[in-house]
Amino acid sequence: MSDEVRPPVLRLTQLRRAYHTRAGELEVLKGVDLVVNPGEIVALIGPSGSGKSSLLHAAGLLEAVQGGTVELTGQDATSLPDAARTALRRQALGFVYQFHHLLPEFSALDNVALPQWIGGVATEAARARAGALLSSMGLQDRQHHQPGQLSGGEQQRVAIARALANKPALLIADEPTGNLDPATSSFVFDIFRKATRDEGSAALVATHNLDLARQMDRVFRIESGRLVED
Repeated sequence: MSDEVRPPVLRLTQLRRAYHTRAGELEVLKGVDLVVNPGEIVALIGPSGSGKSSLLHAAGLLEAVQGGTVELTGQDATSLPDAARTALRRQALGFVYQFHHLLPEFSALDNVALPQWIGGVATEAARARAGALLSSMGLQDRQHHQPGQLSGGEQQRVAIARALANKPALLIADEPTGNLDPATSSFVFDIFRKATRDEGSAALVATHNLDLARQMDRVFRIESGRLVED
């Protein structure tokens, strides 16, 4: 019996994104095509203002596009109503940003449990998974600390655990180590990469760090509104 062929986690087809400015329409994405397959970790590089964040926001169903299609786990999400887009985003995606955006009044454990609670997971089951994720990232002794009691690298590891909590098909990461010093950045990215692979997720990672980009499966550069594979 042949193995089941899974659809791409993400497929962008002829994606266009433009912004209205005083000088006129500024088109930052000019027909972008991209496929991210299950389990792949893909880097997205390019200078500030090149459109990396716009591409991530479109892929993450956070912004509308002016043309093209966005497919997540085989489903065309381009014209879904808002409620269905929100449900698909919650089911299929996890997000990691440059700044961790942890809730300061919650412990590390409950910050990771929170997305599961929102998804309807029972309290104890959510905390058990949160504890397992934090332990896998070397934070077993920091689970009951609040974010203000953690270092920058520890906070970002909690944010990565939170992004993985609902077992997303795709992680979208925007400069996930950009706020850390070089040594901590390398350490945290190693944990990010291992955790993503261990969980079976794919990832699309925007980064300025070429050393980190070279450690991913494929690297794409945004040039003049289009993607070029390095």
